[in-house]
Amino acid sequence: MDQTEIERDRADSRNGIQVIARAAAVLRALKDAPAGLSLGQIAERVGLARSTVQRIVQALQDERLVIGSASGGGVRLGPELHALAGAARFNVVERCRPFLERLMEETGETVDLSVLRGGRMIFLDQVQGRHRLRAVSSVGEVFPLTVTANGRACLALLPDAEAKKLAEAEWARGTASGTWDALARQIAHARRTGLGEDAGEHTEGIAALGFAFTDLAGDLHAISVPVPTSRWPEMRDRVATALLALRTELTPIFES
Repeated sequence: MDQTEIERDRADSRNGIQVIARAAAVLRALKDAPAGLSLGQIAERVGLARSTVQRIVQALQDERLVIGSASGGGVRLGPELHALAGAARFNVVERCRPFLERLMEETGETVDLSVLRGGRMIFLDQVQGRHRLRAVSSVGEVFPLTVTANGRACLALLPDAEAKKLAEAEWARGTASGTWDALARQIAHARRTGLGEDAGEHTEGIAALGFAFTDLAGDLHAISVPVPTSRWPEMRDRVATALLALRTELTPIFES
């Protein structure tokens, strides 16, 4: 291969990387607009010419990564992307399972993995504790955001405006109640300590701690440890220490 061919390969490589980066920017813009965006709106958000956005969107449509929005005149994320995201979420369960099992061995308590989806916490996996009296939830069960340790941990990773919007939507649905001032203090505590806490607000007789992390697909997940309140005074510090150690170990895995 002569120098001209080498330079051409380098140029092709740079161009290919640029196209991928631009396509990723378009997809991220659409992620924040579930109802869809027009080509002009996308161009404004990603800082590209409308003609460039049109070419990228056409290529993404060919792969079903974006589709026309129901309202017409725009595009939104497509079914193929949702299928890929579903596969990524399965991998989160698979990758986290050994950590859940180890955390259970360290604490003896039940350990849960959940994901923030549709303004609710959905349980993806659980390792049950060794105690006869233990907290148990079913995989697929839905918990509220504002009164749970895992939900508060996730809210703490969001900007205040977005967290408040999710909280107010939950209160409007009637699945939980509260005030923004009180919740803001809980969120501030979670940001300061790294752990969301539920002192029995969601389920009488059960307290919990949990931390949240963002996976490679950008979804918020949480690992939490619910404990019967009869054991909480003696277990709280032990659970907190184990969770913070796991948070330090696990977070970089999903940031790489």
